[in-house]
Amino acid sequence: MKTITSKPICKINSAGGVTTPAGYRAGGVHCGIRRKKLDLGWLISDTPATAAAVYTTNQFQAPPLKVTKESIFTAHKIQGVLVNSGVANACTGEKGLQDAYEMRSQFAQTAGIAPEHAAVASTGVIGVPLPVEKISQGLTAFYDEENEGTNRFEKAILTTDTCEKTASVELVIDGKTVTIGGAAKGSGMIDPNMATMLAFLTTDAEVAWESLQNALKEAIDRTFNMITVDGDSSTNDMVLLMANGHAGNHTLHEGHPQWAEFCEALQTLCESLAKSIAKDGEGATKLIEVSVTGAESDAGAKRIGKAIISSNLVKTAVFGSDPNWGRIVCAIGYSNEPVIPEKVDVFLGPVPVVAQGLPLPFDEGAAKEYLNNDTISIHAHLGQGEGEAKAWGCDLTYDYVKINASYRT
Repeated sequence: MKTITSKPICKINSAGGVTTPAGYRAGGVHCGIRRKKLDLGWLISDTPATAAAVYTTNQFQAPPLKVTKESIFTAHKIQGVLVNSGVANACTGEKGLQDAYEMRSQFAQTAGIAPEHAAVASTGVIGVPLPVEKISQGLTAFYDEENEGTNRFEKAILTTDTCEKTASVELVIDGKTVTIGGAAKGSGMIDPNMATMLAFLTTDAEVAWESLQNALKEAIDRTFNMITVDGDSSTNDMVLLMANGHAGNHTLHEGHPQWAEFCEALQTLCESLAKSIAKDGEGATKLIEVSVTGAESDAGAKRIGKAIISSNLVKTAVFGSDPNWGRIVCAIGYSNEPVIPEKVDVFLGPVPVVAQGLPLPFDEGAAKEYLNNDTISIHAHLGQGEGEAKAWGCDLTYDYVKINASYRT
């Protein structure tokens, strides 16, 4: 049986973040959108950075995304991003769009950057007008030293998250040390193709714009698009990547001899942040990692992995430490990916529970004990080809219902 293995070319630095790469600074304040918590954060590059982004596929796309898209389209450069939490500025009509432009304009003027080099993002309650006056007031504290700091930015972008999600990786390209850092938020309404999450990635590498966009999309397809908490796709969310070139490497692109190394490092970072989001799902107590091997194609393995990780029955079984393998094979069967049931093997961690489509006798107590861990592995081997994928999610708990039953009130 084939298993997914890979030797990373870089290691995750969990203490790193968006300002670990050279030439970035960040900060955050409480401007009054939320009751007490920091709710307005900014991230600035010392120089305009090549920028790439991927956005939510929800058709109710919020105004901040439209404004940021326009900024990136203008020159493929971003120098700063302003993020507010508490109000999503989604489903707010023409007024919401004008508010997003005003947010960009005020931020650009305060930070001393061109408006077309400014990006904006919002997260929070849908359908509530953006309190532009509070954002304006928050920006008056932009240059106060007490409001500077990466951790303040990381906290300001959170909503129902219980912790900050941040990391960095480092590698050597052209003899120069290149760093990629990131911060993310996301806890509920998570089922990307991009959905309920924001991630801000930075690198000091010099990268050609189209290549940067391609690398980001590929990394997202294998990481952020392979997580789910509750199957809901948000109106607001995106991943934004900035590359300011301060490392001094030769411009990276598909023809560069170390292009694959850069892409792998980017994917490693995205996977770390994606798993942090899945682990911090609203009310979650366990991280679930699904590995699918032996599929006809990687695309097929992805669909099956997402079917398993998205199953509420699988998620509740994991919460209850119930080794109910039937829910796993059921999800495989309705994934719309052709499978041969007689070839399917399933493992709950180290415990084999299905072989060639039939149940195996197993130690129920040992399987239940394994499911009491806070990280759970489910492995499905299909026996049909070389396709493989991983997906991540979390258990579905009583607290998830409590949190979302009163999210707005």
